[in-house]
Amino acid sequence: MPGMNLTRDEARERAATVEVSSYDVTLDVRSPGETFRSTSVVRFRHCGGPASTFVDLVSTRVHVVRLNGTDLDPAEVCDGTRVHLPALAETNELVVEADCDYMNTGEGLHRFVDPVDSEVYLYSQFEVADARRVFAVFDQPDVKAAFSFTVHAPGHWEVVSNSPTPRPERADDDSAVWRFAPTPRLAPYVTAVVAGPYHRVGSELRSRDGRTIPASVYCRRSLAEHLDAEEILDVTRRGFAYYEDLFDLAYPFEKYDQLFVPEFNAGAMENAGAVTILESYVFRSKVPDATVERRALTILHELAHMWFGDLVTMRWWDDLWLNESFAEFVSTLALVEATRWRQAWTTFSSVEKSWAYRQDQLSSTHPIVADIRDLEDVEVNFDGITYAKGASVLKQLVAWVGRDEFVAGVRHYFRRHAWGNTELADLLAELEATSGRDLTAWSRLWLEQAGVTTLRPDLEVDADGCVVAAAVVQEVPESHPLHRPHRVAIGGYDLDGDRLVRTTRVELDVAGERTEVPDLVGRTRPDLLLVNDDDLAYAKIRLDATSLATAVAHLGGFADSLPRSLVLAASWDMTRDAEMAPRDYADLVLDNLAAESDSSVVMVLLRQLAATLRLYVAPEHRGDSVRAAADRLWELARTAAHGSDTQLQLVKSAAGLSRSGTQLDAVAAQLDGATQFDGATQFDGEGALPGLTVDTDLRWELLIALVAGGRAGTAEINAEVARDDTATGRRAAAAARAAVPALAAKAAAWHDVVDSDELPNAVQASIISGFSHTDDAGLLEPFVEPYFDALVPTWTTRTNEMAQQVVVGLYPVLLASAGLLERTDAFLTGLGADHPALARLVGESRDAVVRALRAQERDRSR
Repeated sequence: MPGMNLTRDEARERAATVEVSSYDVTLDVRSPGETFRSTSVVRFRHCGGPASTFVDLVSTRVHVVRLNGTDLDPAEVCDGTRVHLPALAETNELVVEADCDYMNTGEGLHRFVDPVDSEVYLYSQFEVADARRVFAVFDQPDVKAAFSFTVHAPGHWEVVSNSPTPRPERADDDSAVWRFAPTPRLAPYVTAVVAGPYHRVGSELRSRDGRTIPASVYCRRSLAEHLDAEEILDVTRRGFAYYEDLFDLAYPFEKYDQLFVPEFNAGAMENAGAVTILESYVFRSKVPDATVERRALTILHELAHMWFGDLVTMRWWDDLWLNESFAEFVSTLALVEATRWRQAWTTFSSVEKSWAYRQDQLSSTHPIVADIRDLEDVEVNFDGITYAKGASVLKQLVAWVGRDEFVAGVRHYFRRHAWGNTELADLLAELEATSGRDLTAWSRLWLEQAGVTTLRPDLEVDADGCVVAAAVVQEVPESHPLHRPHRVAIGGYDLDGDRLVRTTRVELDVAGERTEVPDLVGRTRPDLLLVNDDDLAYAKIRLDATSLATAVAHLGGFADSLPRSLVLAASWDMTRDAEMAPRDYADLVLDNLAAESDSSVVMVLLRQLAATLRLYVAPEHRGDSVRAAADRLWELARTAAHGSDTQLQLVKSAAGLSRSGTQLDAVAAQLDGATQFDGATQFDGEGALPGLTVDTDLRWELLIALVAGGRAGTAEINAEVARDDTATGRRAAAAARAAVPALAAKAAAWHDVVDSDELPNAVQASIISGFSHTDDAGLLEPFVEPYFDALVPTWTTRTNEMAQQVVVGLYPVLLASAGLLERTDAFLTGLGADHPALARLVGESRDAVVRALRAQERDRSR
């Protein structure tokens, strides 16, 4: 469509041309069809510049365009994505009436039908620029206005928007009208409408300014029995009080609703006062504590956005990183200081920083402050740089300027720019004023240039084990040869029996290629030397040979989870960089899982173990390595504490890697109630390991493992979905059918995803995951050429979210080879300068192949 890809230059010109005072938006969602009626009344002022402009609206059925009382011909002024407005007056009133499409892609106004009770649920998702799919709007973050929503809907529904929910006006046809009061000045992308027969749990929050803030939690009715609303509200209350105190500013809106919605693409969305959250966070089965912690972090992340993002909003998407990084940083801070997850910085190191390091080593890496030329750029920029690296660097900035000074600067920033739009310079100005530091050089080094450096210890030790020279060497990638300054702690750990005890800690600034560490000289060489102890710096680290040997033998000896996770992260990074043999890394993980008590670290290690076995171990060793790992995981699951978090995670991982007959017997034993495991271990009456709860979601994971292993098929899938005929169950069944290890099953999955565009977003994602769930990568070979043939048509005809799922999810990385690299290069060469965002995604997949081939070669030389 001609106007879908709004450019930054167009947005700047339009922001200088118009100033919007208000939107009155009326939506009629009573019809059971594929469209809804949308009427917008937009009042705005012409501020100068061109006498014409355009308003955004994605619709092919526009009935009325009336500008200042004059009807314009929709056929002449509408092109499907824009409504062109000629001859603006000084003050203007625009009326647009149109039919808009319900979406099943998680964008615009998403419509979902619950298979349990056939009820319809709607929710909006407007970031980046999808408010235009629902009403006529100047859809960019720096054109703020007051929004008044009126919604006509079935009378038994709940309807939620940014303003407090009014009493519905009942009609004779069993419908009702909800007329919401105007909002404060908001960016279009944080407005929201959510409607349907949602189950509601009401509560309230107490603001520091004396207000009682209504606060409700919503989910679908068929999930109501699983909604742990009090746990969600407890985290919310803690975060609410923490942020009001930290920011010294009362919550800026009149109410705070959190709505768990179906088929959501992201973790959550910070709609002002009406946050939408991934429905999977309503736990219908037992989940690891890592998942509960992630939900808490998500709740706190979106709550932080009420101040940073909604009250004060970025001017353009160049500063998306600041919006997300700030929320990522302060939500982790709140998790540590206001909830039970006191170890959340360990999770941050294991999850977020790992993501950042991975993203920062891709060919597509970019400065934290990215150059966002248009909407297509930003759509692919919700990445590890924008979120995790930015948050890591903000953490460093707090240490650099001082926490009190940082907080004072943020408080001034909120007060000065409330209800307005800002750029990075506005925040830095406040931080410079409160800290007295010039942040120009800091910004240039950390925010405006890409790349991650590596810190490596360099020790010289005499015959008596005394350190005679010590330094930290900073290595920079050739593509980004920049030596940044780092504040680091260096920890020296010695063995005390089986324990690793920190006996030395040196904190210093590391700058340039080599930094001497005189405080270590003259001391006995520690058994393990850990650069970046306490995880102060954003940098990859390496262990010297002695420290690595100590870590491999005694990793469980750390009393705290953070240094242990840092050693494991360094080992993982060495594996990805082909400095450590993948099978050695797999052994390291398997030898130390039993001693790891942090749920999030266990989850990360198991994911990295699976990736190592699937991608990095050389193909000729892969089968034996996977079978050996699965055997070890089943052994660890048998000896894990009954009913423990670790037991659950081990069973899930073991099932996913099970390939041999004995291993698949173990999977079936969990699912079907067998009484023996490997001829030795007895199960309870349900066939599960003692203490293991084989509930609905775990049953699906076990069944999919059996399907992928050729031990179950269509009959078993149909029987299981009959037990669980829910939206989640149907998605799991779709993944299971795609996981059948037969060419016909893969071809059917390919047809459903690529040749058809009718699938909802969540179902498409499930099928893609099942398609790639195979022990026989050869099954994917027939789809290599069709993949490249489908890329441009998919990118140009699907919505961004749906296209990204296909482009990333179906890339045949499991077939990593020189031939795949050549085919990828041929595609990218043929693409030329067209579709740069598509080229970026395919190029990132190419990077994964290059890294896999290097790691495989290192594995062969083990």
